[in-house]
Amino acid sequence: MSLRITQVDAFTSRPFAGNPAAVCILPKPAQPAWMLNVAREMNLAETAFLVKQRDGYDLRWFTPAVEVDLCGHATLASAHVLWEDGHLKPTEQARFHTKSGLLTADKRDSWIELDFPATPPTLAPPPTGLIEALCTTPKFVGRSRFDYLVEVENEATVRGLTPSRSR
Repeated sequence: MSLRITQVDAFTSRPFAGNPAAVCILPKPAQPAWMLNVAREMNLAETAFLVKQRDGYDLRWFTPAVEVDLCGHATLASAHVLWEDGHLKPTEQARFHTKSGLLTADKRDSWIELDFPATPPTLAPPPTGLIEALCTTPKFVGRSRFDYLVEVENEATVRGLTPSRSR
């Protein structure tokens, strides 16, 4: 069986920029081990797998190492492929059934608007090495279901960050 995999550079209008993701529209659900192998072969941050359903698409995301519960740039890339390849009309909403619940995307002129679940963080201890890696003292560290949120003093602090992966 031959399948098409499209690489999309999300969050940019320039080639070879932004955040790349692979998108694969499957004719039927695939085994997780197979999807993981495809993601390893693509070797991008995420590879998105879509399966058409009556009211949208099942959507799963895989890194080269694991399946993840939520990925913004690969969802954006998936919506882009659905509209660009004619799977959806430009006026149709992209509806994605995911492990994180229903996610939607709508075209707004040349933009894509995503609607994701709100998952506010609660105060949490930073994971080992985070403070040292950021090389700054945060005002707040919190954790949601999916991520850590780090608040720093101001925009200049964010722009001046030079995270260290070796610490």
